[in-house]
Amino acid sequence: MMEKRRVVVIGGGFGGMRVVQGLRHAKHVEVTLIDKENHHLFQPLLYQVATAGLGSGSIAVPIRSVFREQKNARVFFGEVETVDFAHRLVKLKDGGQAEYDDLVIAVGAENNYFGNDHWAKHSFGLKSIRDAIGIRERILLAFEEAERYEDPARRRELLSFVVVGGGPTGVEMAGAISELGHMVLAGDYRRVQPEEIRVVLVEMADHVLTPFSLELRLAAERQLRELKVELRLGSKVNDVREDCVVLEDEVVPASVVVWAAGVKPVTFLRGLDLELTRWGHIVVDSSCRVRGHEHVYAIGDCACFVDEKSGEPLPGVAPVAIQQGKHVAKILGRQTDTHTPDKPFRYRDKGIMATVGRSRAVLEKGAIRMKGYLAWLAWGFVHILYLIGFRNRFIVFFNWSYSYWTFKRGVRLVTGLAARRRLRRIDQKAGPRIPTRPSKLEELQPTGSE
Repeated sequence: MMEKRRVVVIGGGFGGMRVVQGLRHAKHVEVTLIDKENHHLFQPLLYQVATAGLGSGSIAVPIRSVFREQKNARVFFGEVETVDFAHRLVKLKDGGQAEYDDLVIAVGAENNYFGNDHWAKHSFGLKSIRDAIGIRERILLAFEEAERYEDPARRRELLSFVVVGGGPTGVEMAGAISELGHMVLAGDYRRVQPEEIRVVLVEMADHVLTPFSLELRLAAERQLRELKVELRLGSKVNDVREDCVVLEDEVVPASVVVWAAGVKPVTFLRGLDLELTRWGHIVVDSSCRVRGHEHVYAIGDCACFVDEKSGEPLPGVAPVAIQQGKHVAKILGRQTDTHTPDKPFRYRDKGIMATVGRSRAVLEKGAIRMKGYLAWLAWGFVHILYLIGFRNRFIVFFNWSYSYWTFKRGVRLVTGLAARRRLRRIDQKAGPRIPTRPSKLEELQPTGSE
């Protein structure tokens, strides 16, 4: 009986999941997926969790449930510390380990502060469910705090939000925050006025959405301004502080700062014996195999794959990771002689798209360019299609339909203890609030600890 080949996949993102799924019929393979989270996250819709449009369970699915019926797959919940390439061994931080015959590295990327990592203390990236919930709670708390003050100037400070980065994530976040504030939350608070809400999008380039054509960049900028988003184009960030963002010629007050200015491969890769680019990407050949390591592959955001046609590295987008995952799965799933030359990977460009807000989006594929409502419908269809599981597709479709017709968002919860503590700290820092008179019911309540 032929011994099964052991394949280890590090990372449960788009690429890693497609590798495991692509090996489901390979009876000669035993595949192990290792991830530091127990769920697969649909990151393109993470901004909607951050702006109360969707619940976290709508865009995340437990990894084990996805592979429940796949007999040749198992899941390790843990964080990789290092890889011993000589002995083909993956070592985890908790002391666990996994032996492999073939290894696939699909660890994705992390926020890039371009040498200013201390800015992370006063800003939010958008790479995990925790990030999204943190942003959501801070936005909601800003409105709760603003409701306490009679001074309009103080309310405007609290209701100022800054998004750094004019790529798809930044554009989507800025538009969604503005919609949430002006169309939903402003009507829930008695003292908050729509004109007091300020959303600023900062981009160092001259336009947002630089991968798009000039026509669509200008369309996106016009749509953002329609949503009352202030654009600071050609502006460089000099500092990010607790209550403001310092630009070259302006200090912008900020109750919440969202960092969407770029990503980089996870730092853990620099500790491995691999050939990396100056930015930390793993150098791979035409088949996604890591240079100098015959049985190691790298895919997705952590890999530098240079496209033959353009001569440029492929972008860090989900379709690239998905197609590379399927390609590597085909290589690993074959039962012929392993010395047979691998077919080179060919990326099929399916176009780029970004939503700006309600009924607003831009889409480009070759000579096809769309903007506005039709682009928004296409964007929604594609994102629902790529979600894993019927349940998540149904929930997202239902929530979007509900929000579209009612102008309401249901996931407006503040549960974090740290967020509540911040509310108290800012109240004390800001000075006296508007006086409140206790109700008769409150007057009857006994005093004591909470």
